[in-house]
Parts: sequence; C-alpha cells; structure tokens
Amino acid sequence: MNALAATTTSTGEAFQFWVLGIVAVAGALGTILMKRAVHSALSLAGTMIVLAVFYLANGAYFLGVVQIIVYTGAIMMLFLFVVMLVGVTAADSLKETLKGQRWMAALCGVGFGVLLIAGIGNASLKNFNGLDAANSAHGGNVEGLAALIFTKYVFAFEITGALLISAAVGAMVLTHRERTERAKTQRELAEQRVREGKHLPPLPAPGVYARHNAVDIAGLLPDGTPSQLSVSKTLRDRGQIRDVSTEAMNDLKALEQRSEVRLGRDRDEEEVTR
Repeated sequence: MNALAATTTSTGEAFQFWVLGIVAVAGALGTILMKRAVHSALSLAGTMIVLAVFYLANGAYFLGVVQIIVYTGAIMMLFLFVVMLVGVTAADSLKETLKGQRWMAALCGVGFGVLLIAGIGNASLKNFNGLDAANSAHGGNVEGLAALIFTKYVFAFEITGALLISAAVGAMVLTHRERTERAKTQRELAEQRVREGKHLPPLPAPGVYARHNAVDIAGLLPDGTPSQLSVSKTLRDRGQIRDVSTEAMNDLKALEQRSEVRLGRDRDEEEVTR
C-alpha cells in the first residue's frame, strides 16, 4: 500500500498542484512584467511561498521551512525594504545599462524553458518514488539531509560557504572608501561659503507655504518664485518635486472649495435629519 501511494498522485495532490502551479507561474510572469520594482518583488515573494508549499507537500519539510524563513522572509523582504527606501521608479527599471542584455535574457529564458519542459516530460514518463524511503532511512527529513551534507557532500558544502564569505568580504572591500582628508566642521563650512560669496545666509527651507509643510515643495524667494535649492538634490534628480505653479494652486483651491461645499451640504442634511 505504501509503495502504491508513493508512485501515484491523489486527487487532492493534483488539485493542489494545478491551483498553486497557476499562482506560481502568474507570480513569475508578474516579476518580469511589472513596471514597478516593488510589485515585481512582491510577485517573486508570492512565487517563493508557493514553492515552499510544494516542498512541504512532497515531504521536503526542511527545504520548505528554509524557503519561507530564509528566502521569502529574510532575503526577499530585505530586498523589498531596500527598494522601498531607495525609491526605484518605473523609469529607472526601463533603462538598459548593458547593450544586448534583453536579448541575452530572452535567450537564457528560452534555454531554461527547454530544460524545464524536458525535465517535466522525463518525469511524466516514469513513476516517482517520493521521499518516504529517503526520510525513513535516517529517521527523518532533517536527519537525512544532514547526513548527506556532512558526509557525501561535505567538501562541496564547505567550499560553497567559503565562496559566499569571500564574496561578502570582497563586496565590502570594493565599496569601502577611506577618507583622504578631515571632515570640515560647520563653522569651517560657513566660513568657506562666505569666502566664495555664494549663499551667505542659510539655504531656504522647503515647505514654506500656508497649506503645505513638506520636503518636496520648493520654498518661495522674495520675488515669489520657487527656489530649487530648498529641495533635496535627490528629489530633483528623481523628478519628485511637487508642482506649485499658479495653475496647480488654483486647482487645489478649487478642490478645497468643492470639498467645503460638499461638507456643508452633508452638515445641512444631518441637521435636517435630526
């Protein structure tokens, strides 16, 4: 009975595979088709969660838990938080930094698809054995995986660990920059600004309008024009400065008037109801 169960697929397993398989493929397609990096990261996280469910359903309990904790819970969430903090826009993701990278990516995708189809076709023509025998040979899934890692594949495991550590140290060395001179104090910076004759007073602060107090709104100069120096250079480079022209302010004023009229109408209806 156990041998027959290990080589056949039940209705529940088939239903689970087709439902979760569609979700996994949809998440994979969303990863490469979404215009925003945050949405792509969320799609990839969903695909990884489905893969973890597949591992658990096939008896690979350790790999399923590691897939959720390490890949989805740590690496993907860290990547998602970095993308949200850095603020990668859709325009940044469309820039092609390397010539021909789209064609190379398409070629690699086609090659991976051929290998995947060949693997699935080969598996469909043969009966699968499952992991029951492998898990019971060493007393469980975790024990069997530990026996393989620390006996048969111990050298490959140690070399992989040394390679990852070397890569992390190399990345730190390449990104580290030693300071060649002493950092100037605030007084020295003020004296330098006076000697150069540029911006003698402090820079204008952003968000000096009556209705706004935000870092992405330019401050007003004495002549009424907005000062671009009052907004961070990072926001200027991203094009994330809010429009404060006369037309935009008039539109905002009209919106506020419509809101006041609407709120006043609601108050009148409430009084009539009472």
